[in-house]
Amino acid sequence: MPRFKMTVEYDGTPYVGWQRQENGHSVQAALEGGILSLTGEKVSIRGAGRTDSGVHALGQVIHADLSRDWAPYKLRNALNAHLMLAGEKVSVLDVEAVASGFDARFTAIRRHYLYRIISRRSPLAIEAKRAWWVAKDLDHEAMHAAAQMLVGHHDFTTFRSAHCQAKSPVRTLDRLDVTRQAEFIEIRASAQSFLHNQIRSFAGTLKLAGEGKMTPDDVRHALEARDRAACGPVAPPEGLYFMQVDYREGYASIERDTQEPLQEVGEDE
Repeated sequence: MPRFKMTVEYDGTPYVGWQRQENGHSVQAALEGGILSLTGEKVSIRGAGRTDSGVHALGQVIHADLSRDWAPYKLRNALNAHLMLAGEKVSVLDVEAVASGFDARFTAIRRHYLYRIISRRSPLAIEAKRAWWVAKDLDHEAMHAAAQMLVGHHDFTTFRSAHCQAKSPVRTLDRLDVTRQAEFIEIRASAQSFLHNQIRSFAGTLKLAGEGKMTPDDVRHALEARDRAACGPVAPPEGLYFMQVDYREGYASIERDTQEPLQEVGEDE
């Protein structure tokens, strides 16, 4: 069966998270429902990462096996049309035909996340459910200095959910940067994989550093404690975005007619 890699974005606000669940509508179910509506096929798709309820994505990657060998741009446009008709807050940005050895989750070599904080006195209107509103002024340089204590290969027990199902708390964090432009503070994290609630745990702890309540040494000691109680409050989900997934170059792509004709109009996302 032909396998397709899809890059999707979604507003996580109305969903119970990425993974299909019995207690509500998920992003996975939305996409599987769109494929069923389009093709009549019941498929089980796999995503590169499982986002929690309220978490957004600009570059989630999935793969799906379909019986028909679609032209990728036609599959993108048709699937988006069905998602829109269903009122889903999900958009397929790109479709690529790949070999059967490609796996959206297990062949990924790096994942990139963004956590957004808006630091100002006034509450959010336009950015409500799109960022974490912090009414206090935060020192982003202090946050960045504290974040560097977490970069590298560590046991991240302190910064993972008690419900995390990963076999090991050890991960290698490639990047954790904090920058600011006006009232917008961005925390960017990159690693091959993350633990459950790891980035939101980072964000909550770094907020304390921005308030002057933790120093970089305090954050290092919290990491070394390997104790969940040493973590700051977990930041809310609405500030978190799954941005991008990296794969090795030549990860089993297939050369096909993937170019959209210039005259093709109308069915885009």
